[in-house]
Amino acid sequence: MEQAQFEVKRSDVNTVTVLSLKGFLDAHTAPQFETAVQTLLEESRYKIVVDFTELAYISSAGLGVFMGFIEEIRQNGGDMKLAHMSDRVFKIFDLLGFPNLYQIFPTVDEAVRKFDDKN
Repeated sequence: MEQAQFEVKRSDVNTVTVLSLKGFLDAHTAPQFETAVQTLLEESRYKIVVDFTELAYISSAGLGVFMGFIEEIRQNGGDMKLAHMSDRVFKIFDLLGFPNLYQIFPTVDEAVRKFDDKN
């Protein structure tokens, strides 16, 4: 089975940054996602929405990236919200109890708006 090319695209919506994931997020591609999140933290951008619209698959290594940064993000008054997950990807998150730790939204717009509600 050939793996889809992994991509992280970034778009800033005022104070919120949307990271759109595409393809397979696994042990081989997790460092790419890690770098993208690290860059945001270095820029003091702590309001992050992760868009799963085009993500086909996530492994435990991919999930580890979320756990690796969430504490630092929240300590800086930010949060990481998740949006537009396929059922397949959601099942993996759900299995590990992630819906208790992260807010998951049907659309990216809703997740972005949720940050504005708090301001």
